[in-house]
Amino acid sequence: MATLERTYNVPLRKGFYKAPKYRKTKKAMITLREFLVKHMKCAAENLKIGRKLNELLWERGYKYPPHHVKLTAIKTDDGIVKAELFGFKYEEPIKSAEKEEKATKGKKETEKEVKDLKEELDKVVDVKKIEDTETKPEKKEKKPRVKKETLPKEENVVAAEEKPKKERKPRVKKAAEEKAE
Repeated sequence: MATLERTYNVPLRKGFYKAPKYRKTKKAMITLREFLVKHMKCAAENLKIGRKLNELLWERGYKYPPHHVKLTAIKTDDGIVKAELFGFKYEEPIKSAEKEEKATKGKKETEKEVKDLKEELDKVVDVKKIEDTETKPEKKEKKPRVKKETLPKEENVVAAEEKPKKERKPRVKKAAEEKAE
């Protein structure tokens, strides 16, 4: 199985310098893909970008991508191109079956540890409950709150009628008052 391996220093600035700030890194990714499709002569669907290369592009956010990037591109006989940052190897993503196998192996070990920890925790909690009951003083009984008695509605109306109304003085301008005197 013969492979083609090349190292490129990809200029990204020309691709993104006219893009708005909030789209610069996305445009840099598009430029990178176009560059690799052109130079490695492959279909865009067969191009895979590595994790480290992707992290480098997005490292400074979506507004400030790097101006150029040095990478290694490897083309297999299948026509698949894998690009990764220079100095790193492309890591294949783990398939779901392999993930399940790894997860079940780890679960068996962790389930035992969890059970042991729960047992220890239960022992500690039981000891603390016993200590708390011994050291806590008895609570004092609270006095019941007494609500203030309110007058029924009829009595309120009668009480309101008995109150004398305040007389209002009419507002008169000072000039009018002076003339009257």
